[in-house]
Amino acid sequence: MATRMPMLARPWFPLWRRGAGHVLSIASVLAHPASRGRITLRSANPQDPPRVLLNLLESPVDRVALRRIVRFVREYFATAAARSLVASELTPGVGVQSDAEVDAFVRGNVRTAMHPTSTCAMGTGAEAVVDGDLQVRGLEGLRVVDASVMPTIIGGNTNAPVIMIAEKAADLIRGRPALEAGT
Repeated sequence: MATRMPMLARPWFPLWRRGAGHVLSIASVLAHPASRGRITLRSANPQDPPRVLLNLLESPVDRVALRRIVRFVREYFATAAARSLVASELTPGVGVQSDAEVDAFVRGNVRTAMHPTSTCAMGTGAEAVVDGDLQVRGLEGLRVVDASVMPTIIGGNTNAPVIMIAEKAADLIRGRPALEAGT
């Protein structure tokens, strides 16, 4: 069963707060953002939380892509096939037209897609934190088994790849050879 709920939805109750009404929401995701964040140590104290810099929209490539998405959605809903679906644009609003205005809207509304990956990438290069057996380089007996070992962000949901990483780790820990591709 599918649930249709606008992104503007919030708890409501008659005489307390109005509902969001009938709203069509569009959510866009940059599957391969050019901007890169960082996680660093806050201090030498292991009890201190790490310093996380998401660095969203740092790259002009990402800003241009999101600006194009906003304009594409507007163009789509201006077509004969889609025009009847909406009465008006709520956000960013028809007054937001210039590159600077669209960029400001995007900056104020950007979110992550909650699929963080690649913070301790697996690989063979000098930058790789984890080797092909998911072991942290330079530390004995420590493996990383999650989306952080992905060398790059995948173009879809991270669930299935993380399950595959966990299956590989389970085989490695148990001493079983991993299945070869195509077997």
